[in-house]
Amino acid sequence: MSLLWEKSEAWRWMVRKTRDSRSFFIAFATLCGVIPGVIGYGVMQVTSSRNEELEAHLRKTARPESLMMGQVNRERLAEYLGELQRKENTNDRYVAALRGETLTRNPYVRIQPVPKQTSEGTTKAPEK
Repeated sequence: MSLLWEKSEAWRWMVRKTRDSRSFFIAFATLCGVIPGVIGYGVMQVTSSRNEELEAHLRKTARPESLMMGQVNRERLAEYLGELQRKENTNDRYVAALRGETLTRNPYVRIQPVPKQTSEGTTKAPEK
């Protein structure tokens, strides 16, 4: 693939200009960042919908599982933000996540392992 770039005179000119001229390099790098940013912003503005009617319809017809997961996520976020406001140590959350465990709401039993899957597809409680 690099063979295509090495043989292209336009590519060689671009490399020479960016190597020799600091102002050209800065302009080229800015251009490479600004154009995709403008295109991305335009796409986001065109595709995002703030239609209140549509949002109300989607909320009304949501499945119970989606509503339950939304509530659980709000509760977990509130719990985490509360811990941050109280300046509690939250490193155990990361340790538990790396072990595949979840934290409980009980502050005295913070870490609880995820139940193991058996061959029949049922979950088995971890042994203590």
